[in-house]
Amino acid sequence: MERSNLLTNDCSLGGIRPIMVDLPYPPIQVREQNQKYADLLTFDYCGSVSELSAILQYINNENRMSGEACSLVRTILGIAMAEMMHLQKLGELIQLLGGTVGFETKQPHGLWSPACLTLPVRIPQMLQADIEAEKAAIRQYQMHIRAIQDDCVNAVLRRIIKDEEYHIMILQSLMQDGCEPSSCR
Repeated sequence: MERSNLLTNDCSLGGIRPIMVDLPYPPIQVREQNQKYADLLTFDYCGSVSELSAILQYINNENRMSGEACSLVRTILGIAMAEMMHLQKLGELIQLLGGTVGFETKQPHGLWSPACLTLPVRIPQMLQADIEAEKAAIRQYQMHIRAIQDDCVNAVLRRIIKDEEYHIMILQSLMQDGCEPSSCR
């Protein structure tokens, strides 16, 4: 095959780091096992509003943006990596609380599905969907903090919220700094 017939993506994804607030996470520990708390955290882990949904939505957006906006792609991937860290920390908490880490929540039709994602075609709408998903995650974490009476678990959830708020700030900045409908496809 001739070299001129090859399609390539020249956006290097090497060296990308998770995009998160520069603060340490509290230790991953719990006061005692509590199945109710573990069940609540499964919604944050793999519910319709969850870290799993965030990861997959960001990765899908990153793949569809690829080749169009390299710096944007790198940012989206860095946010996805932070969401992966959140998923891992939630999994540890669920286990410590006596729950089982899987991809099912304690609700009717509790299996995760791609229907949990919002996948617009155009970049500005992708960014707006990501902002809305981050806001929904924050609301859900706040609701779970009110329901969970374990300061160790809540400290981790509050720290995750700080990252989610940071992600909103970055995404809003990206939209304001040139990713308007007229300049982003």
